[in-house]
Parts: sequence; structure tokens; C-alpha cells
Amino acid sequence: MKIKTEQDYACNEMEITVKYSKMNDQVRHMIDFLQSFDMKIKCDSENEERMVNVLDIYYIECVDKKTFVYLEKTVYHTSFRLYQLKDKLQKYGFVQISKSCILNINALESIRPLLNSRMEAALKNGEKVYINRNYLIEVKKALRQSESERYGVI
Repeated sequence: MKIKTEQDYACNEMEITVKYSKMNDQVRHMIDFLQSFDMKIKCDSENEERMVNVLDIYYIECVDKKTFVYLEKTVYHTSFRLYQLKDKLQKYGFVQISKSCILNINALESIRPLLNSRMEAALKNGEKVYINRNYLIEVKKALRQSESERYGVI
């Protein structure tokens, strides 16, 4: 892969061109990743609306029918339902880890096994969330996909 950069002082907006000979999963994932830089979710915090970039989200959890968006040090509320966010964010590296939680795979530091086929996921900010055994297959699939994209591993 060749990467070319060019500074243009007349340019008002960043422009990225992806040239490829054949559309494949790697090209699709690269395009999805690039689009994630502009993907934002409307959230609120103490009577204030805020647009949160999906790259800044560690995980999203539903508690008592309310959806919370967890960033490194901040928590926001959103009016979206968990299933809506899961569907929208799946291509940006989010995976469901329990009935009430979706995780940004890119915020993951490590995983360790627990009893009853559950796993504990340690996040880059030090928080821990639990992966239910019913969702392990999808989490492993997302991890393999993330690894191959990040490190060029096949």
C-alpha cells in the first residue's frame, strides 16, 4: 500500500482518495474507518446537547431503559436505543458484549477469562466491563477483524 500526502493551503476541507483495483473487505474496512472520523452521536449532559465522536466512545450501556455513552472520563445520556446504536456502529468496531452493552473494540486493553464462560474486558481508561458467554463468538470475530486491520495480520 502506498500512502501519499499533499498539503494544499487553498483546501477548505480534507479530501481523501482511496484507489483500488478490486473492492474487497480490506478496502471496505478502510473506508468505514475513515468515515468514522466524522460520525457523531447526539448526547446530552446537564441540559446541554453535545455531539460525541464515535472514536471517543469506550462503550454504550442501557440501564433502566436509559442509554448511556461512556467516554474516557465522561458519561453522557442519549435518546437512541441500544439496538439502534448497535446497528449504526457495528461497522466502526462496536460489538455487543451483553444484553445491555456494546463495546468499542478499539478501546479494549485486554481480556481475561472468568468463571461460567464469562470474560472480563479491561479498557484503556482502566474500567472493566463483562462479556457474556452468549456474545463471545461475535467478540472474538470482531477482535480477529480488528487485529488484521491494525497489524496487517491474516
